[in-house]
Amino acid sequence: MTSDLHESRLWNRAFIFCVLNNLFLFTYYFAMLAILPVYIMRDLGGSVKEAGLALTLFLISSILVRPFSGLISEKIGKKLSFRGSEVLFVLFAFSYLWIDSMWSLLLVRFIHGIWFSILTTVTVPVANEFIPEQRRGEGMGYFVMSTNLGVVFGPLLALTITQYASFTVLFAVLSGLITIGFLFCLCIPVQDDDQQSSIEHASSSLTVHDIIEFRVLSVGVVALLTAFAYSSVMSFIAAYTETKQLMAYTSTFFLVFACSMIFVRPWVGRWFDQKGASAVIYPSFQLFALGLAVVSQLHQAWVLWLSAVLIGIGYGTLFPCLQTVAIQSVPKRRIGHAISTYFTLFDLGLAVGSVIMGLLIAYWGYTATYLFCAGMTLVTLWVYRVKVAAQVVRVQH
Repeated sequence: MTSDLHESRLWNRAFIFCVLNNLFLFTYYFAMLAILPVYIMRDLGGSVKEAGLALTLFLISSILVRPFSGLISEKIGKKLSFRGSEVLFVLFAFSYLWIDSMWSLLLVRFIHGIWFSILTTVTVPVANEFIPEQRRGEGMGYFVMSTNLGVVFGPLLALTITQYASFTVLFAVLSGLITIGFLFCLCIPVQDDDQQSSIEHASSSLTVHDIIEFRVLSVGVVALLTAFAYSSVMSFIAAYTETKQLMAYTSTFFLVFACSMIFVRPWVGRWFDQKGASAVIYPSFQLFALGLAVVSQLHQAWVLWLSAVLIGIGYGTLFPCLQTVAIQSVPKRRIGHAISTYFTLFDLGLAVGSVIMGLLIAYWGYTATYLFCAGMTLVTLWVYRVKVAAQVVRVQH
């Protein structure tokens, strides 16, 4: 084990590379998410439904593989699964340069989602190795913040490039971007745990415990409900602002979101480590619910920005905190399984939420739907208090 692991310094070299690798990965991911529908309809002559299918196929393959990602990491080791999945993810990123039909795009999207699922599962236990034990909440908060920054940088980069250049140039730039991320991956001194658990599994048949980590199911359900409510923002905030003639301010919404999250990160991370998870999670749920209620009353730009501040602090804090709770709920050798279970439920919440929110908006309208999500967030707070809070206290003591 490297000497960095024994230091109390959070921003050690390995952890910095982990954060940068994750930032480049999710900047690429969200850039593709934002620009693919435009590419499909403009260059491939596809329809809105086909654009939705391309996005959904990536998510479907990711969700299908996610429950097995922890097992894959355990069987072949963190080092091989980390670098191997990243190599394949990079290679498929370059394949977009040669796509010439809708069918080839759908095939690439489906396969690309497989490597994304494995890669994003293993990056968490890898990063966790280089975070000092006493600063786990703070460190994981910064790591997850790099994911949320990708929400801002990715679409901004993609939309800016396509204003001045072709989609081929964009895909080339994004391929170069993810390649740089891979170089950071190679700089991370990943070391595998002892092979005892692998030997045990090798001598027995596959069981449900190899796929699901039951100790994180409760916090995973809380993450699912949180993602379900957040899907109303992720999938429909742009369409909502367009109905209010505020579409021009949508990019600013995500920028304010990111700035708010970054501003409070140093304090909430230390608060998590010093006061415990619930001391951060309770007010975060309340701020997230308030932000959803505020955005339901959208009529001017300042209301949109105020909601961005509240949601940025609330949801932007909840996601890393819940993920850290999942990690702290299991022994070190089961972190990969815990993360795969946690993300399976979280991804499911986003996928199902996007569909349900579309139906609710069609029948109720945006105002009622966002108010419903605000109420649901408070219900999720109650679920956390009843099902998770006591477990968190036991783990931390």
